[in-house]
Amino acid sequence: MSEEKISLENIKSAHFIGIGGIGISAIARMLLLRGVRVSGSDQSDGEVIDELRKAGAVINTGHSASNLPEDAELVIYTIAIPDSNPELVEARNLGISLMTYPETLTAISESHKTIAVAGTHGKTTTTGMTAHVLVELGEDPTVVVGSFLKTANGGRSNFIAGKGEYFVVEACEYKKSFLNITPTIAIITNIEEDHLDFYKDIEDIKNAFFEFASRIKKNGALVVNLGEANSREVAEKVLKSRPDIKILDYSGIDPTIFHLKIPGQHNRLNASAVLAVTKELGMNDAEAAKSLENFSGTWRRFEYKGRTAGGAVVYDDYGHHPTELTATIAGASELFPDKKIVVVFQPHQYSRTKLLLDDFARAFRGADSVYILPIYAAREAPDPEVSSEILTERIRQSKTVKNVSTLASFEEAQNILEGLGEDSVCIVMGAGDITEVANNLTKGSN
Repeated sequence: MSEEKISLENIKSAHFIGIGGIGISAIARMLLLRGVRVSGSDQSDGEVIDELRKAGAVINTGHSASNLPEDAELVIYTIAIPDSNPELVEARNLGISLMTYPETLTAISESHKTIAVAGTHGKTTTTGMTAHVLVELGEDPTVVVGSFLKTANGGRSNFIAGKGEYFVVEACEYKKSFLNITPTIAIITNIEEDHLDFYKDIEDIKNAFFEFASRIKKNGALVVNLGEANSREVAEKVLKSRPDIKILDYSGIDPTIFHLKIPGQHNRLNASAVLAVTKELGMNDAEAAKSLENFSGTWRRFEYKGRTAGGAVVYDDYGHHPTELTATIAGASELFPDKKIVVVFQPHQYSRTKLLLDDFARAFRGADSVYILPIYAAREAPDPEVSSEILTERIRQSKTVKNVSTLASFEEAQNILEGLGEDSVCIVMGAGDITEVANNLTKGSN
C-alpha cells in the first residue's frame, strides 16, 4: 500500500475495485457529488452499477489492469477482493495511493461525531432508522448505509451528503472491518454466529465486537440489548475495561410504544435502539418515536415489490441467516395473519449453509410452503458436502414446514410462483442475485 495517504477532499480522480458493493458504492456516490471523476470495476453488472453509470461513473465489467485510468490518484477497494486482483497489483506497481472501503469510512468519520451501527442482524434497518430520524429532526447527518434509503424527491440513495455534525454509518463485522471506525456512539443490535469463513467460532466473533466497542471515544456510549446473552457479555467486558463509556440498555424500552410501517418484533427492537440513541443526544422522545413511525424501510429489507399475475403480494428480502429468516417470516405473518406465507430462498455461501445447516432447517417455521434454490457461491468454491437438496431434506426432517421443495432455476421458481393468488404472500429471500425473481414476478404491477 502506498505510504502517502491522500485526502478524500482533494482528489480529482478515483478508481473503485468492487464498485458494485452496496457500501463501497456509497463512497463512489459521495465523490461523484463532489465532482470527482469516478471509474470502477466489478465482476458483474446490477442495479447499483446501473445507477452509478447514470450518475457519470465509468465502470467496466470484469477485472483487468487496463481498467485503471491513467489519471487515477486514488484506488478504493473492497476487502473481499484478493491481493492478486490485477487492478490492485497494477495500482501498487504504479505507486497509486490505496484505501480499503473501511479506511475511507475512517477518513469520513474523523471530522464528525460518528454513530456506528453493528450487529449480526438488523444493522442496515437500524442505520436507516437512525438516519431517517436525524434527518427529520433537522440534524442534517452524513450517512453511509448498506442499502438504499428513500429520499425526499422519491428517489433512493445509500449515501446522504449532510452538513451537520453527525456521521451515521453501518459498521460491518466481516474481516473485522468495523475496527476502522472510532464511534462516539455505537449500537450493537445482536451477536450471533456468522461469517464463519473468516471467524473461528462465536467466541472469536464476540472478541471482535468487544474490540469494536472498545474503540468508542472517551465519554461515548454503547447502545446494546442486555437481554441478549452475547451482547450482555460483551457490554460487561467493555464496562470493566472502559469505565468511561456509558452502557445504554435498550431492552428496557417498551417496544409496543411503536406503531411502525414495517412489521415484526425485531423491527420494534431496532426502533428501541434508535430511541436510546436520540435520548442520549438530548432529542425529544415523542418526536423521535413519531419519526420512527414514518420510516418505510430500506431496499431489500421486506421491501414490497408488487403482485404476481395471480394476485399474490410479493416482498423482496436480503435475509440470509437463520435468525433473519425466522424474524421476517414472523413479521409477514403478523402483517398478513389470514394469508399463506410462501418463501423462495437462495442460500448464500456454501460455508454459511454448511455450518448453520441445522439452524436453517428450523428457520422457516411459520411458512406454509418453502422453495429452495441452488446455493449462491459468492466468493467461495463449491463444497460437495452441502447443497440445496441437503438443506431441503433437513427442513423436511425438522417438520417445521408442511411443503418444501428444491428448485433448479429462477425460471422454475417464477413459473410456480406467478400463479399464486390473492390468498398468498410470497417472500423472495437471499443475499445473492435472487432479487431478479422478485423483479420478474412483479413486472407491470404496483
